[in-house]
Amino acid sequence: MKARYVDVTYSRAGFGRCGLKAAGEGSEWTYDASGKPIGLELTAPSVVTIADVNVVLGRIGVPELAPEDWAPLSKV
Repeated sequence: MKARYVDVTYSRAGFGRCGLKAAGEGSEWTYDASGKPIGLELTAPSVVTIADVNVVLGRIGVPELAPEDWAPLSKV
């Protein structure tokens, strides 16, 4: 993996989680007080595909996930 998956605990990381916005079926953006996305929550990981995630990432200009980055989640 290319260090694309990071487990972030907001309280320890100092992020002020403000809320969630729908990102697509089975996923939501966590965003800060300024509206900047700070995380992507997979609320239904068995429904979400790598293509779904890549569409969402593309909306904010983040590079697509490679298949090897998605592999651990595809087993959920």
